[in-house]
Formats: sequence, C-alpha cells, structure tokens
Amino acid sequence: MNSYNSVIEMNRGVAAALEAQRLAQKYNKDFFDAGDLIGIMGLGEANVRKLMARKDFPATKIGNRVVVSALSLAMWEVRHTDDVIKI
Repeated sequence: MNSYNSVIEMNRGVAAALEAQRLAQKYNKDFFDAGDLIGIMGLGEANVRKLMARKDFPATKIGNRVVVSALSLAMWEVRHTDDVIKI
C-alpha cells in the first residue's frame, strides 16, 4: 500500500471513530438494534432487517437480539460511503 492510500485509510479510521463516539453519545448506548437503526439511518423496518442480515454488515447476535456496535456501524458506513447498497 502506498503512502497516499495509507493516509486515506487512516483518515477513514479517524472519521469512523469520531462518528462512533458521536452516535454513542447521542443515543447513550454502544450497541444498536433494528429499532435504533431505523432512526439513525432513516430506513424502514424491512430494509433495516434485510441490511442486518447481510453477510457484509457487522451485526452480532446476542441472545435473541441482533445488534451492531457504534464503532462497527461507523466503520461500515465509512467503507460504503460511495457505494450503492442494494437491499
């Protein structure tokens, strides 16, 4: 990886960390469920559930709940900023 790409990746990491901190403070939690993501992402319930079921989405099952950490969500968002995601 050349130095330009290293700087870009570092900036993405910083952006993700700052966004994770903002989300965690705003919602007063470190993990989000489908109901939280509806409000955060502005998607409908069906689309959020489809998104959380995708293999490339960093959701984790804890008991009967499917959640995503603020940091994982922010990192996923940063990596997919320029992508068109088909749900």
